[in-house]
Amino acid sequence: MLLDAAPPSTAPPKRRRWLRWTLIIAVTLVLALVGAAVIVYAKLTGNVKHIDITGEDLGATRPPKIATTAQNILIVGSDQRDGKNAKYGHRVAGERTDTIMLAHLSSKRDNAMVVSFPRDSLVQLPACRAKGPFAGQQPHVGMINESFNSGGIGCTWKTIESLTHIHIDHFVKVDFTGFKSMVDAVGGVEVCLPQRIDDTKALLHLPAGKQTLNGEQALGYVRARYSIGDGSDIGRIQRQQMFIASMIKKVMSGQTLTNPAKLLGFLDAGTKSVTTDPDLTPGVMKDLATSLQGLKAGQIRFVTTPWHYSLTQPGRVEWVQPQAGKLFETVAGDRSLQGVKGGQTKVSPEKIQIELRNGTYRGGLGTQVAAALEQRGYHITKVTDTRTKPVAKTTVLYSPAGETRVPTLTKDLLASQTRLVPAAQTPHLILVIGNDWKGLKPQPPTVPSFDATHDTCAS
Repeated sequence: MLLDAAPPSTAPPKRRRWLRWTLIIAVTLVLALVGAAVIVYAKLTGNVKHIDITGEDLGATRPPKIATTAQNILIVGSDQRDGKNAKYGHRVAGERTDTIMLAHLSSKRDNAMVVSFPRDSLVQLPACRAKGPFAGQQPHVGMINESFNSGGIGCTWKTIESLTHIHIDHFVKVDFTGFKSMVDAVGGVEVCLPQRIDDTKALLHLPAGKQTLNGEQALGYVRARYSIGDGSDIGRIQRQQMFIASMIKKVMSGQTLTNPAKLLGFLDAGTKSVTTDPDLTPGVMKDLATSLQGLKAGQIRFVTTPWHYSLTQPGRVEWVQPQAGKLFETVAGDRSLQGVKGGQTKVSPEKIQIELRNGTYRGGLGTQVAAALEQRGYHITKVTDTRTKPVAKTTVLYSPAGETRVPTLTKDLLASQTRLVPAAQTPHLILVIGNDWKGLKPQPPTVPSFDATHDTCAS
């Protein structure tokens, strides 16, 4: 007998068979799970479309990468109106960007910032080469979203880098139908509407109050401009930021993360909805998502580039310096967000509409005051003269519905008095300019921002 021979097994035959079948079942389950994971990964990888951005597209003078492990991802919302998107407005050749944002993920993955660039911004656009269906772009001052139609996503990438001096690592383009699918995949997103919305251009009809929007409704809500709020692109940006924040909260909550079917549905819809650069694969997305697992919704800040209304081109906006430059330096250097503060008042100027009445004999004063207030972000609906002149005191007239807006305006005026008009129903304010008009208080513009814990139903 060999000394190292194993002793005969003493386990009963039935128990040996049970162990063997248990092992077979376990191995089969592991292989099934691994196989399913491979299939899911292959499916998600196959969903994503890519556009290659080359060094020729971006030019030789790109900003340096200062924070090597931070990530800066350009996000654009396409308003292409062919195919499934044809019903959203008039058919217009090419694509434009309804939304332009830059997502910054900190090196330590302990915070994130999303910077919005108003599409009505007048900026210095760089030269972009012709490529494929795009004619290219000559250097000129124009609206920031022109670059997408002239040179595609590569030109938009180059434009944002040239304006902000932030090194961009990747891009993501989301189209209309893709956005709808993502909202539907998480079971809708909750918003609170202060008043009923009826917008035929955005195909949107909603009652007032708290409600959960499906994909079709959500798309109309984030795209609507003229029928909601003050009718500005800035107002639309604020709605988009709040909606995305609400959507992020739902995706990061147990409602989605602990529901495999819903999570897979969201990932499937998301990957089908986007076009990225070839380096931003689902695997890279997964790694980024894994690195952000400890990040709470409240550590995501949304910021709009500091701006004021243009005095040379009505309806357009210009970026305010040095505030915009300091914001971009903070992002490029991956520095603390502590210095980035939110709006300065409870009701921001962007949400206030004002009718101006000149009660003095100083010709053109109403227009001058209107321009000065628009520089602060207010929206002027009308400039007229009072029926009788002169008016002694500068007065802010308001209705009960507009009472919360009064402190914001009076805080900007050097001298004024207020008067309630109980019978009025509109929340708009009327500023009557009197002989005691002294102008606006000196007040530097601030960077409007909020975090992802923002309650869209808060007053």
